[in-house]
Amino acid sequence: MNHEAAAPANAAGRISLALDRTVEAVALAALVGTNFVALLQVFCRYVLNSALSWPEEMARFAFVWFVFLGAALVTRRARHITIDMLPRSLSPSALRAHAFVCRTISAACAIFLLTCGSSLVSQASYISPALQWSYAYLYLAVPVGAALALAFLALEPLAGFGDSRAGIAATVSGIALYYALESAVGHSFIGSFGVVAPLVAVAIGLMLAGIPIFDSLVFGTFVAFMPQGELALLPVPQGLTNSMDYLLLSIPFFMLAGGLMNVGGITERLVALASTLVGHFRGGLAHVNVLTNTLMGGVSGSSTADAAAIAKTMVPAMAARGYPKPFGVALTSSGSILANMIPPSLGLIIFGALASVSVGALFTATIVPGLLMALTLSIVVHFECLRLKIGDRSTRSSWSARGSAFRQALPALVLPVLIVGGIRYGVFSATEAGAVAVLYALVCGLWIYRTANGRSLLNALREAVIETTTVLAVIAASAPFAYALIIEQVPQKMTLALGTLSSSWVLLLLAINLFLLFVGLAMEMIASMVILVPLLVPVLKAANVDLVHFGVIMVANLCIGALTPPLAVLVFTAAQVTNTPIHLAYRACWPFMFGLLVWLAVITFVPALSLVPVRIFGI
Repeated sequence: MNHEAAAPANAAGRISLALDRTVEAVALAALVGTNFVALLQVFCRYVLNSALSWPEEMARFAFVWFVFLGAALVTRRARHITIDMLPRSLSPSALRAHAFVCRTISAACAIFLLTCGSSLVSQASYISPALQWSYAYLYLAVPVGAALALAFLALEPLAGFGDSRAGIAATVSGIALYYALESAVGHSFIGSFGVVAPLVAVAIGLMLAGIPIFDSLVFGTFVAFMPQGELALLPVPQGLTNSMDYLLLSIPFFMLAGGLMNVGGITERLVALASTLVGHFRGGLAHVNVLTNTLMGGVSGSSTADAAAIAKTMVPAMAARGYPKPFGVALTSSGSILANMIPPSLGLIIFGALASVSVGALFTATIVPGLLMALTLSIVVHFECLRLKIGDRSTRSSWSARGSAFRQALPALVLPVLIVGGIRYGVFSATEAGAVAVLYALVCGLWIYRTANGRSLLNALREAVIETTTVLAVIAASAPFAYALIIEQVPQKMTLALGTLSSSWVLLLLAINLFLLFVGLAMEMIASMVILVPLLVPVLKAANVDLVHFGVIMVANLCIGALTPPLAVLVFTAAQVTNTPIHLAYRACWPFMFGLLVWLAVITFVPALSLVPVRIFGI
């Protein structure tokens, strides 16, 4: 339901809409402000030759507020990522009951974050080193966002009900559910299962029942940690904010850049160039999708950003040419992994920092694996088009048409060189590269291609807020998974088990790949790397496994996990922006998953594919 389009019919609706617009304005200002601060740092460093000490801190404070305010907007607009297989099978009356239960769970989560976040704020004592700001102002974003979400839940009508009374009743029920669970006498029973088992069982059960992923994770966290007492619950809101690291700020920047590329004509030029090169093959538009992902991978560095930007452009175009929408979503989601296999890659940057490995060597090591992945996806496309009887051949483009398309796309092709060169030679960080990408996309849209205007830019900015916070909210809510694993020492136990295989690098990498595929089912890539890289590095060194080679393997593996339920962030993102049923997108992903697993096995057990280019370039 589009809440913005619906005219408020009563006082509650008018209050909700006014609150929505106010919060959106603040979130927009936070996103624009952080982008400006990142660009200011680059300007001061190289033009004024005087780097500032405070921009990173200020940007992170604004970023955390942006995420939790945006999460409240996503709640109001019913845009949270959801597995909707169950709701689609329900009758109208059962669907109303389901909506009531969803609102109840969401309200319970909001009151949990409000009360627990307020306790954290009252106990915060740290001061930021550069700005000398209290961390209480950082943590305050959690209870404020939760309070706004609770207000929206109470003010917005429930689907299938005529007025706002059902929404108020469901919200009150959620608050009552929270206090009932908090004082429940069965804490010892739940606590007997530890933390990980209840968290996984409750969270996945709610996801499959059609509760939003964010609420499922938060509610599962509350149920799992409440037997441990208040002191165990306090780190939960702290983990939500700490998971929003400064490096993740590159995600909204690159997603905003992707939106500006769409309205500014960059994506269209890249698609046009790809069409002249591979559009005449069987399944031509699907091959264009793969090549566009390859070209865009050198622009964004973020698989999530590419999944959103390319899905917006390619999936509707493919659907108009007879390709099923789920097929287009599955292909775009799978192809978006190329953003982490072609520099600049956020995953490789993070791995390099955690494992003390040269980022330049990691970038070089992905050259052959990245091209092999594009080839693998093209092969799957060919056979899937034959099986589904879609994607007939089209006329081959002339060389003059290809040259014209290349000239039109040349300003867009400069951007990957600018970003990769800037990161490679230390001109700016990955986050600052995202801000530069936004500026460059803006320049292209307004002065080079001249296809953007004030309204289209504002719409791109507003959509970037919702799409970014939808994804980042899930990333933040997945942080307690990492916390729970640490409490029960699951990574340490797994690492000890893997250590017995260190005498054979083949068996070790096989075991680690299987383990990482399992981890990728439930944990976001960055959280997984933060926990596992420091634990795995000693084992890998003992087995004489090259860390550059392993960095490519790990990022590739965890990206494949982003296609797999229950989280499947890439599939959710592409399905969300194209209004495609998520269960159909899941089903369409399996052929691509099979191809990617074969590709993963090849790059794992043939190290030369990654390491020979590094030796050739002497990095």
